[in-house]
Amino acid sequence: MEKPTGSTRGLPLRSIGQEIDQVRTHFAESGAVGMLVIDAMSLDEIERSYGVDAHRQVTGRIAVRTREVLSERLEAGDLVVLGELGRDEVIVLLFRDRQNDSFYRSELPELANELRESLSNAGNRFGYPFMRQPLRFSVGAALALYDPTLRPGVLIRRARKHALRDADLNARIEERQRREEFISLILAEQISMVFEPIVKLTNREVLGYEALARGVEHPALESPKELFAAAAETDLLFELDCLCRRQALRQAKRLPEGAKLFLNLLPGAIYDPAFEGDALRATLQDHQLQPSDVVFEISERESIGNFAIFRELCDRYSELGFEIAMDDVGAGYGSLEAVTELTPDYIKVDIAFIRAIDSDPARQAVLIALNGIAQRIGAQIIAEGIETPEQFEKLKELAVPYGQGYFVGRATRFDTSED
Repeated sequence: MEKPTGSTRGLPLRSIGQEIDQVRTHFAESGAVGMLVIDAMSLDEIERSYGVDAHRQVTGRIAVRTREVLSERLEAGDLVVLGELGRDEVIVLLFRDRQNDSFYRSELPELANELRESLSNAGNRFGYPFMRQPLRFSVGAALALYDPTLRPGVLIRRARKHALRDADLNARIEERQRREEFISLILAEQISMVFEPIVKLTNREVLGYEALARGVEHPALESPKELFAAAAETDLLFELDCLCRRQALRQAKRLPEGAKLFLNLLPGAIYDPAFEGDALRATLQDHQLQPSDVVFEISERESIGNFAIFRELCDRYSELGFEIAMDDVGAGYGSLEAVTELTPDYIKVDIAFIRAIDSDPARQAVLIALNGIAQRIGAQIIAEGIETPEQFEKLKELAVPYGQGYFVGRATRFDTSED
């Protein structure tokens, strides 16, 4: 069989305008065309931040994946192309005989669903290394019937408009479903906690455990990143943050004696009545904890947006006897500013920085300097995401006191059957 046109392996991709002669020919022969439109407007951010080459690279990946998903269904003459100039979309044109009503009524919508699911499942790979969050796509389908009284381009443009409307409707339906599922999860408190050890690198003595959230019976919400991304999308960040703290404290009584609880906080925690003064002390007593047993983790990414709020948060909880850890240091450009502004007790160096620490002299030099700053302000470094013995040994050589990660110890659940 002749391969479908509109190659996606070589860049740049051809646009629908560049293929208009083939579109006219196949459209007139078949009398109809099924259209799938992948709306990928989230690529705007990649182009703004990293330029047109990065944008073209990610668009190419989407088109390649599209061809792979549809490979068994594409026929000679079918096209996988870019959409209109200036829009982030990939278009699939499927030319089938007009009399093939079962294809247009049944198979075309099924293909749209299959493509949408496949792209969503692979969303976190498309944007790498430009984006941390998975890309979201909406996919719509439409039919165009050949009309000899109108230009084929007009008919194709109308079909594209209807396919984009279908994509938008599908996206809004999916958003509503995600919100309903997430609200159910919050109301039923279907959040469990696992605890990842933080150890002293010289002797592996446990300093404490970081509480990490997991969605119960929700595979798509398994990790903290996925949970909090869903919470942000559904405007339920405060509710999720409060629930995670409650669940972590309930299970903290089962931590080994002397181990600290590292507990992540969002900025809104400062406005939670249950986390203020006497109420907070009473909560800790109920869970057999003292303020000195708890380290509050705040993110460098979030703190640089408003130092005043986080300065207030740090001061308030430090006065009550809690310690503060600055999380995600090294993941952004404001790390040193955040550290010097907030003077935390612990500085947690992000996994992205630690990943190549054993082989990158520049990162080693930065970490040595950061360790020196930490010592001068009375803080201690915790290296996140230690995954190999080489990383572990290099961090010890660089005099980093603490670390966590798969190589150090995996996150575990503590028995809560009696709670």
